[in-house]
Amino acid sequence: MSGGIEKKIDNLVNLLMDDYSKGRTIDENKMFAYPDKDVVIDILEKLRVVIYPGYYPNSNYRTYTVRNNISILLEDIIYNLKKQTAIVLRYTPKFENSDAQTIEEESERITFAFLEKLPKIRAYIETDIQASYDGDPAAYNKDEIICTYPGLYAIFTSRIAHELFLLGVPLIPRIMTEHAHSLTGIDIHPGTTIGKYFFIDHGTGIVIGETTEIGNNVKIYQGVTLGALSTRGGQNLRGKKRHPTIKDNVTIYSGASILGGDTVIGEGVVVGGNAFITTSIPDGAKVNVKSQELMFRYDSGKRVECEEVDPDKKWFPMI
Repeated sequence: MSGGIEKKIDNLVNLLMDDYSKGRTIDENKMFAYPDKDVVIDILEKLRVVIYPGYYPNSNYRTYTVRNNISILLEDIIYNLKKQTAIVLRYTPKFENSDAQTIEEESERITFAFLEKLPKIRAYIETDIQASYDGDPAAYNKDEIICTYPGLYAIFTSRIAHELFLLGVPLIPRIMTEHAHSLTGIDIHPGTTIGKYFFIDHGTGIVIGETTEIGNNVKIYQGVTLGALSTRGGQNLRGKKRHPTIKDNVTIYSGASILGGDTVIGEGVVVGGNAFITTSIPDGAKVNVKSQELMFRYDSGKRVECEEVDPDKKWFPMI
C-alpha cells in the first residue's frame, strides 16, 4: 500500500473519530451491551425443533432418543436465552441500575417461566396447523404445511415472541418477529394477541400492529393491514389501544385495511378484498367494495363493458 493511501486512510479515521464524539444516538458504543441477533435467531430455530421434534432433525448432535435430543437442546436454549435476557433487561427502567446478581436471578426466572409455556404454545400451534389444512384446498397434507407454509412460520414465531413479550423481555421478541418478517413478508408485532385456529394464507405484505386482538378461527390473506388510524401522536400513544379487535370466525380477504383501536370486527364477519375499514362492523356482516366498471377495448374500437358483480352473491376475491 502506498504511503499516499495510508495517509488518506489515517485522515478518514481521524475524521470519523471526530464525528463519533458528538454525543448522538448513533455515536453510542455499547459493544457488549446489545443482544446478539444471530444467537437470538439460533434460539428461535432450536425452539422450532422443540415444538416439532420429529420434523426438524438436529444435525449438530448425535442422539438416539427424543428425550436426549430435547434435553441437549433445552440446555443450549437455557444458557443462551438466559444470557441474552440478562443483557436486554437493562433496557427496562426497573433493572437499569440493578446489580449483576439481581439481573442473573431475574433472567433465570424469565427463562424458565417462558419454557414452561411451551406445551401451551404447542397446543395453539396444533390448532393453527389444523386451520391451515381445513382452510386451504391446495394443502395435500399437514407435513406440507409444517415444512413449507410461510404463514405458519410467522405464527409460530409470533407465539414464541408473544410469551417473551408478556414476561417483559425487551428487544428479543422484536428480533424474532422481524426475522420472520424478513423471511416471509409477514409483519406481526410480538404484542399482538392471537387466539386458536389462526390461518394466514399466502401472507406476503400482511401487517399486524402491537395492540391488535385476534379471536379464534380467524383467516386472513395477503396484503391485509390491521393497523392504527394515525401515529402522529408518537410516544404519547404508547400503551394505548391503537389497533383493531377481530372477533371469532372472521375472514379477511387480500388487500383489506382495518384501522383503529376502537374498531371491532364482529363475530363471523367476512371482509372482501381491498376494503378500507375504520369503524366497527356488527356480527355476521359481509363487507364488499362496490365493484368497479370494467371496460375492454379492441383494435376495432368496439367497446365491451363487463357486467358488475352482484354484491349479494357469495363471491369474494381470493387466490
